[in-house]
Amino acid sequence: MRWDVIELLFFAYRDFVGDADDVLKEFGFGRAHHRVVHFVYRYPGLKVADLLDVLRITKQSLGRVLKQLLDEGYIVQQAGASDRRQRLLFATAKGEALVQKLAGLQTIRINRALQNMPGDAGATADTVRQFLRAMIDREDPDQVLSVLLGMSRRSVNE
Repeated sequence: MRWDVIELLFFAYRDFVGDADDVLKEFGFGRAHHRVVHFVYRYPGLKVADLLDVLRITKQSLGRVLKQLLDEGYIVQQAGASDRRQRLLFATAKGEALVQKLAGLQTIRINRALQNMPGDAGATADTVRQFLRAMIDREDPDQVLSVLLGMSRRSVNE
């Protein structure tokens, strides 16, 4: 068993999301809010159906979180141009500011970890990305890889 890696992943995840959790509490938000506003910001015009696939949460759970983000002005929803039944999601300036704040905290943690790794930071970051992509189930129908690797999105380094 890879107990060392399993436990390190648990602790790394705890601290990685913990930085953002502290900020989210100030707004009365949780991790689901973070994930929703993150992906809506990163993929402007994301369809609600695709967001459900990516996040793997129930329609009811997403509905509750999305309603709060819409009501409080972090996200706006528009009907699709060709199919009016589609609900397309966009981050507002308020939503963008929240995502930037949370991502800034997480980027500090990532950069600090990369700086402490031996070798070239760029090559190390590539290795980390390859490892994390390999951890995602490629047969998974949730479209994680197609979203992360295929959809039009904001710059990776933005």
